[in-house]
Amino acid sequence: MKSLRFILATVAVINLCTLSNAYALDLYVDTKTKQIFAEPGPGRVHMGSYVKEEKTETPKILATPSQSPVESSKKTESAELMPARKDQPIEVADKSETVRLAETVSVLEERVKEVEKIHGTFDDRGLHWSTKDGNFSVSLNGRIQPASQYNFINDPAPATGSNLPYEFNSGMNIRRARLGVEGTFYKIWDYKFEYDFSRGNGSVGSGITDAYVRLNHTNELSYKVGSFKEPFSLEEAASNRYLTFIERHMSVNSFVDNPNTYKTGIGVNYAVQRWQTGLAFQTEPIGAWSAASTSVNANGNQSRNNGSGDTGWEGIGRVTGRPWMLDETKFVHVGISAGHTDVNTQYRADGTMVGEGQTGGGGGMAFFAFPGTNVDRTNMLNTGNLSYGALNDPNRRRISSYDRFGAEYWFVHGPFSAQAEYLRTNINGTGYDGEHLTGVYGFVSYFLTGESKPYHVRNGAANRLKPNRPFKWGSSSGWGAWEVAAGYDYIDLNNGVIKGGKADMVRMGLNWYPHSNVKFQTNIIYMLDINTAGTPTTNTNGYSGGAGARTHGWNNGDFASFLTQATIDF
Repeated sequence: MKSLRFILATVAVINLCTLSNAYALDLYVDTKTKQIFAEPGPGRVHMGSYVKEEKTETPKILATPSQSPVESSKKTESAELMPARKDQPIEVADKSETVRLAETVSVLEERVKEVEKIHGTFDDRGLHWSTKDGNFSVSLNGRIQPASQYNFINDPAPATGSNLPYEFNSGMNIRRARLGVEGTFYKIWDYKFEYDFSRGNGSVGSGITDAYVRLNHTNELSYKVGSFKEPFSLEEAASNRYLTFIERHMSVNSFVDNPNTYKTGIGVNYAVQRWQTGLAFQTEPIGAWSAASTSVNANGNQSRNNGSGDTGWEGIGRVTGRPWMLDETKFVHVGISAGHTDVNTQYRADGTMVGEGQTGGGGGMAFFAFPGTNVDRTNMLNTGNLSYGALNDPNRRRISSYDRFGAEYWFVHGPFSAQAEYLRTNINGTGYDGEHLTGVYGFVSYFLTGESKPYHVRNGAANRLKPNRPFKWGSSSGWGAWEVAAGYDYIDLNNGVIKGGKADMVRMGLNWYPHSNVKFQTNIIYMLDINTAGTPTTNTNGYSGGAGARTHGWNNGDFASFLTQATIDF
């Protein structure tokens, strides 16, 4: 940049010296910026006075004290401009053109300064641009997760009548494809907008995940408004980029993720190194309901109330902490979550339910589960709509709300970690008397290369892993990070009058992190039991009683799958 300024200054001087209509002018140079000015000022040194007299046809150069009038007249034959002393009178006819040139140079250099105020960087968190004063910043981020599923045991009961086969399909897909932008303004505000092109079967609204603005009251306390995740569950709080297994566990998917954890509302968060809390008041997600949602609104509107504007709402919160902590690689994390969600069901004026006889009817709620697969996520368990029947039907049922509770535990000691959660959902409404759905999971993992699971303080969950020795071609020491994991997963959607089925499974995983923003995962899942006896949903009932079940006397269909997924994010 100094070279640029010197060149601009040099060009300015040359132009001043070669203008055919140049006039007398005092020039000053700034000792720091090397800018040339036509007026004196702080830090400016006088370069000299340049004059061209045009009283005669032959230009005259004013004499300096060291010249005699005769010598001066001899110099008039040349067209050179000579410096004049300060005490020598200078004839100035018009110096506007020269001043304009000097001002142009000054403006150009000021613009260069403005450009210098913005700088960009690229790291494992994305592309960043910010002003030097820190008032404004913007980052571009994204992720893509190609996935595959191969079912090497797939033995449900045979389909009957016009039903489709009760089975899971092998294949490949793009599990997630997201692009987002986030940043700050005036230091205390930040924002985030993210769109997932794989959500909602291509519908515009349901692809939106995060879309919020946050005010950071202090480094610890913040408030946000917009679309953001519910503050509930340890595994849900972690980004899918940082999950140990390819898919979240069944109860987390059923009670948090499937109803669409990204909801619109206001929230407050307080986080310090040892403990965190998040509270939120939220309503429905943005746009059309997510294809992954358990909402069964037959009309597919944003509102369960057929678009009337009377949406469901919820109050929800999570408190977590690290009561034992030696350092960031040795700690115990514990936490609890709780939330109350209101559910709306729409009835006609004559008391019949909107869409009665269709899938889901007019609102209500359903909960389902799939067995940790990432390509074919067909409902293996399903409660069916928990609202059905007309208002005057003595056998009708209507879910009016549900309450969720969660307890979480996470232990990290160097390369070893253990994580577990218990989740429960209580169903409230007409025809229900204390029915509840439950789930629990637990797993352990170990880094063969010595890394330790990192902690995200604001989220109270797992963070991005940075390998001790990133992968390098031809290097015997740069093989990235390697992790092995094994766990157990159980969910029960049977309780009282609700017959959604229950299942449990084991899973094993091998993860390779060649770099901090690249991860390759392989999982093997095996269902220990699938019990859908008594379920009202035909497809769900089909997963009971496969050939393996008939052979061994189990009430389940055998299922096992090999999954892979690559995560590339920036």
